[in-house]
Amino acid sequence: MVSTAERFLQRLGRRGVPYLFGNAGTDAAPLIEAYAKCERGGANVPQPLIATHENLAVSMAHGYAMVSGKLPAVFVHVSVGTANAACAIMNAARENIPILFTAGRTPLYEDDTTGSRDSYIHWGQEMFDQASLVREFVKWDYELRGGNQVDTVVDRAASIAMSEPQGPVYLTLPREVLAEPYSGKEEAPPPLVAALPPQPHPQGVAEAANILAGAERPLIVAGNCGRDLEAFGKLAAFAERFAIPVVQHRSRYLPLPSDHSMHLGFDPGPLVCEADAILVLEADVPWVPKRSPLKPGCKAIHVGHDPLFGRIPIRGFQCDLALTSGTAAMLDALTAEMEAIVPEGHVAPRREWVAAERRKLMEKRSKALSTLRSARPIHPAWVSHCLGEAKGESAIAINEYTLMPDHCEFREAGTYFGSSSASGLGWGMGTALGAKLAEPDRLVICVQGDGAYLFSNPVAGHYASSQHKLPVLFLVVNNGMWNAVRAATLTVYPDGAASASNRNALTMLDGLPAFEEVCRASGGYGERVEDPEDLPKAIERALHAVQIEKRQALLNIICQPR
Repeated sequence: MVSTAERFLQRLGRRGVPYLFGNAGTDAAPLIEAYAKCERGGANVPQPLIATHENLAVSMAHGYAMVSGKLPAVFVHVSVGTANAACAIMNAARENIPILFTAGRTPLYEDDTTGSRDSYIHWGQEMFDQASLVREFVKWDYELRGGNQVDTVVDRAASIAMSEPQGPVYLTLPREVLAEPYSGKEEAPPPLVAALPPQPHPQGVAEAANILAGAERPLIVAGNCGRDLEAFGKLAAFAERFAIPVVQHRSRYLPLPSDHSMHLGFDPGPLVCEADAILVLEADVPWVPKRSPLKPGCKAIHVGHDPLFGRIPIRGFQCDLALTSGTAAMLDALTAEMEAIVPEGHVAPRREWVAAERRKLMEKRSKALSTLRSARPIHPAWVSHCLGEAKGESAIAINEYTLMPDHCEFREAGTYFGSSSASGLGWGMGTALGAKLAEPDRLVICVQGDGAYLFSNPVAGHYASSQHKLPVLFLVVNNGMWNAVRAATLTVYPDGAASASNRNALTMLDGLPAFEEVCRASGGYGERVEDPEDLPKAIERALHAVQIEKRQALLNIICQPR
C-alpha cells in the first residue's frame, strides 16, 4: 500500500525537485516512513538534506535555486517552524526565488486515526490559519485535503512557483492526510507546465526606442536584471553599442562586468539628476526620490516581469512607460528598433563623455583605497579589495551588506549575489551553502557583518557545512555594532544628540564571541585578523583550507564602520 506521503515524494521527484531541505518535527513521521520505503524501493524522490534551523533550511534552498535555476522543496515543523522560516521566505519573495515551501499541520483528529493527536504539543501548536504567517509573501498557499489530489496540488504549486515573476509557494500537509493510503489513479498524469514569460509589446518597444534615441543623456539603472544570465551579455552589448551608461543600484545579481566601459558605478544619485531618459531594468528602488529628483522633462521607462512591483504597497517612482518583459527579450527588441533610428554621430560624443566620467570614477576609487588600505581598524574597502585580488574570476560571492563591489571586481555572470531587499538578516550563510550545493566545484565566499552572522544561526550553519561537505569561505566584517542603525540615526538627525556621542543606545555589540572558534568547533579553519597588512596572507590560508583541505574557513576581520 502506497501512502500519500510516498506519492507526495514521488511527485516531487517527477517534477524534477532535486532536494528537500528539512527541519522535522512530530508532523514528519509519515514523510520519514515514506523516505524509508522509497529508499528500499529505489523510487526517484528528492534527496533529503537536514538543516537544524528553519531559517537556515529556507536560505539554503534560496541559494540552491538562485544558482541552479531548479526548484527546491523545504519541509518545516507546523506553525512554529513556519514562523522561524518567515524571515527567509520574505527574502525569497522579494528576490523572485522559486521554493516549494511545505510545512506539517498539527494533526486534525483526537481519535485513533493513524497520524492523529498523540502528543502534548498537538493542541498548543495548532492555529486557526497557519498559512497567514506567510501568506503576504507567497504566491499561492493551500492545505492538502486528501491523498487523491496530491498530484494536482504538487503540480500546481511547482508551476506557480516557476512562472514569472517567480517566487515561493506554501503547502501545509496534515499528518493524517500524509499517513492515509493514496486513493487516486495509479498512473501519474503528465506534469503541469509553468507559464511562458511575457514578451515585449511592439508598440511599447517602439515608444521606448524613440525616447532613448532622442535623449542626450540617457541612463540605464540596472537592478536584478542579472537574474537572467542571458541578459548579462546583452546588456553589455546594448550599452556599448548605443553608449548608454549603466549604474548598478542595489543589485542582488551582477548585471554588467565591473570593468565594462559603460559601467558608472553604484550611486545613481548624481546621474539620475542629469539624465533626460532613464531605462530601469528590474530595479525595485532605482533611486531615492527625496535625494535625487529627476530633472524636468526626463522620461522614465520601467522594464521587468512585474515592472510596477505590485507586491510593494507604496512605490511612487516616476514611470512614463512600463513594459512587462524579461530583460534579455526587451534588449533584443530595443536593439533591433534603435539600430534604424540612432545615428553614430549622436552616439560618439556621449561615448567620450562616459569615458571621461569613468576615468574620474576610477581615480576617485584609487585615491580612496590608497588612504584606506592601511587604516586601523581595517576598513571594509580594504577587505573587499583583498578579496577581489584573491578570489579568481569564477568564484561565487554571497554579499550580506559588507562587501563593497566598487572595490571588488566581478566580470562573469552568476558570480555575485547580494542580500534581499527585504533585508531579513541571516540570509548569507545558508545561501552560500545552497550555492555550494548547486556548484560544488566552484569557490563560494560569504561576506557578512557581525550582526548578520549572529542572525545566521552560525552553529547550525557551520554544522551543515561540515555535515553535508559544503566547504565555504566565510568573511565576517566585524565592527562590533549595528552600524546600519547608527547610520540611519545620523541620516535622520545629522545634528542631533546621537551625532555627538560615540556610543548610542541599541547599537553597540560589546563583548562579541570569537567567531573563528565557532567555525573551528565544526572542524573548520578559523582566524582573527586585526592588522591590514596580515589580511592578504590570511585570505590565502583560508582559501587553502577551503580549496585544498576541502573544509570550511572563517576569517573574523576586525573592522571600522563604513
